[in-house]
Amino acid sequence: MEIHVSVRQLVEFILREGSIDNRRTVGADNAMQEGSRIHRMIQRSMGSEYHAEVGLKIVWNAGDYDIAVEGRADGIIDFNYGNHDGAETSEKVVIDEIKGTYKDLRRITKPAGVHLAQAKCYAYIYARENGLSKIGVRITYCNIESEETKYFEEAYAFDVLEDWFDKLLTEYKKWADFRFAWEKERTASIEALAFPFDYREGQKALVSYVYQTIYHRRKLFLEAPTGVGKTISTVFPTVKAMGVGMVEKIFYLTAKTITRTVAQECFGLLQQNGLRMKTVTLTARDKICFLKESEIEVEAECNPDACPYAKGHYDRVNDAMYDLLLHEDNFTRETVIEYAKKHTVCPFELSLDMSLFSDAVICDYNYVFDPRVYLKRFFAENNTQDYVFLIDESHNLLDRGREMYSAALFKNAFLAVKRLIKDASPKVAKLLDKCNKELLAMKRQCEDYQKEEGIDGFVNALMRVYSAMDDFLDEHDSFPNKDEILEFYFEVSHFLNMYEIMDGNYVVYSQLMDDGDFMLKLFCVDPSENLKECMQKGRSSILFSATLLPIQYYKRLLGGEPQDYEVYAKSTFQEEKKALFLASDVTSKYTRRSAEEFRRIARYIYEVVRQRHGNYMVFLPSHLFLERVYDCFMEEYFDEECMECIVQEDYMSEAKREEFLLRFQGNANCDLEENIAFEIEEESDGILIGFCVMGGIFSEGIDLKHDSLIGAVIVGTGIPQVGCERELLKQYFDERGDNGFDYAYRYPGMNKVLQSAGRVIRTAEDVGIVALLDERFLEYQYRRMFPREWASYEVVSVDTISGRVEKFWNDWL
Repeated sequence: MEIHVSVRQLVEFILREGSIDNRRTVGADNAMQEGSRIHRMIQRSMGSEYHAEVGLKIVWNAGDYDIAVEGRADGIIDFNYGNHDGAETSEKVVIDEIKGTYKDLRRITKPAGVHLAQAKCYAYIYARENGLSKIGVRITYCNIESEETKYFEEAYAFDVLEDWFDKLLTEYKKWADFRFAWEKERTASIEALAFPFDYREGQKALVSYVYQTIYHRRKLFLEAPTGVGKTISTVFPTVKAMGVGMVEKIFYLTAKTITRTVAQECFGLLQQNGLRMKTVTLTARDKICFLKESEIEVEAECNPDACPYAKGHYDRVNDAMYDLLLHEDNFTRETVIEYAKKHTVCPFELSLDMSLFSDAVICDYNYVFDPRVYLKRFFAENNTQDYVFLIDESHNLLDRGREMYSAALFKNAFLAVKRLIKDASPKVAKLLDKCNKELLAMKRQCEDYQKEEGIDGFVNALMRVYSAMDDFLDEHDSFPNKDEILEFYFEVSHFLNMYEIMDGNYVVYSQLMDDGDFMLKLFCVDPSENLKECMQKGRSSILFSATLLPIQYYKRLLGGEPQDYEVYAKSTFQEEKKALFLASDVTSKYTRRSAEEFRRIARYIYEVVRQRHGNYMVFLPSHLFLERVYDCFMEEYFDEECMECIVQEDYMSEAKREEFLLRFQGNANCDLEENIAFEIEEESDGILIGFCVMGGIFSEGIDLKHDSLIGAVIVGTGIPQVGCERELLKQYFDERGDNGFDYAYRYPGMNKVLQSAGRVIRTAEDVGIVALLDERFLEYQYRRMFPREWASYEVVSVDTISGRVEKFWNDWL
């Protein structure tokens, strides 16, 4: 058996020491995107003796198993490459480790310890493979702006490197021993693991689709209607694939906290049935930071002067990790906090480290896809590993992807930072002023918003600003207005990173803002290539959602390829348990919005809810629209003896959200499966109506089962408000021969409708009604997007809907 570890993971894990100090490392990884260009530039400029991106691997015997250390050397200088026969050669062999940086090279006086250690690993492996008695190590630093280079080179005898490498692996062996024993135990438990329920109709086929996708190293786009058990149906076959060696690590990716809870419960259920598996749930830094625990709002300062958990963190964290590994299987937020306090280490960094020894990582999309925060310990190197990405509610990944790979800067920010930094660094202030002048020239040409064809002048000025700020931050641990200046620094970093990878899937535009500010944005209209590149770091990806329609639209924009699979899972619902009504005499069109239309919508709501007491949600296009309809309803139809109305506010804290949902049921939970018979209960004492915004916090990711919600009234087609980015999307896809209106407006709107409707029928036992109040739903362009479960519907008017609702309920009483 082999335990695999990358060169980077090995040296960063074993050789770290000291404190967390973001004052000195703010720019450490910010040059990564630009650095790839620098790598290519240097590699191409070398002679024929230079061999780029050479994969290296060594297998180190650890007794009962082997440790495989592998990685990719940036470059190897070797005139006899591939022809060594063990004889000494007069030609020097050198391992080259390339690092791009914005720092002034004069400030780099020695190579970073981790950079040198990586290169020494590669040097040992290469010298051992080729029988070399000595070998050189070179660390090449290249300034990204000026493209100047600085070299640090040293020669090592093979026996010195061998002794150093053996000591490194001996330290790692303690951790490898644990992995070896644990993986044997885990594999045995997986072999004995059975599906924890009786398969529902179509569920066994769904499990098979997932397993076959992993086997064939493909992506699966899965439209899984609510109630089919999509969480257990994706997790179980992935775990089984891990048991036969196809999967090294599972990443369960979510967009919302509630779905992370569902994933935890799913793994917990399998553990109750005998599975031995280590899982970690990653929590955002701000939500787990100990400095944030006080009622006083403070910025999390990750340095030894401000935080006792940062001071000496790396000296203690490995002990904390080993303690956790020996005594816990699920590294949840609460568990990580407990052990972080016990060992006085940073809980956020501890949770990230625990991912190294976890079989499953439950986390937000960001940790795989976002170039600012992705897990570099797994994805920094351009290698494909046997990771499987289970991407829940994957319809959310499209807009999140656009957001992650877009970048914007605001003119006023340059002026504000200039004022803050001018006394501390006149040089930076002067360079900020040059950027401001570039933006001012663009602003004078912009009336509302416009595409920008060439921004090279601004970007060149911005690179000089970033380089100067990098030097400034390296020289100063503390200074006035540090938080504001750092925030701007990171925004500039992200802008430059996105500019480096920008291609034809981007639109560059500028816009005059309502407050008088001026924005320049790199807008990623089609994130498919970026998402695909991230998913290629793993073996397979399963993208699943209850609303992945039209599936070809999502397959294209989420990085799907022709050979990837798409599956429409069979619904377990009995169609007759749901009534779907389409209104023929009302709309939310802007041209029809009037007091009369608002009153008609209010009457529709009344006619639906008055036929049966219970809990209802009404979803409306916007907060303003909600207010108008709510006022009409309260004025004309509200009956205080039997009705209660609650309203979604513009901003709601987590406590207020929970309070809102608890009004619908006292015991709403997110059970993975329920195999109980359900009968309609006695009619509730009153009518509860929640007025919500479509696409908002209550239209997705909440689980109100059985009588917790018996009806949803959906007003409008969910079409996003017309704006510059929507229009740019429309134009972009029109130019490529697609229906731009569908891509920019109709498809995203319909997804919000489907999500809102999905709040009603949550299990195979649920009974309820959905009313779509917009005559546009009768048009073919919308009906063609209906899911299969919506094949049966009734067209109604405000005068007839009451009778149809009454008949539906009478049929079930």
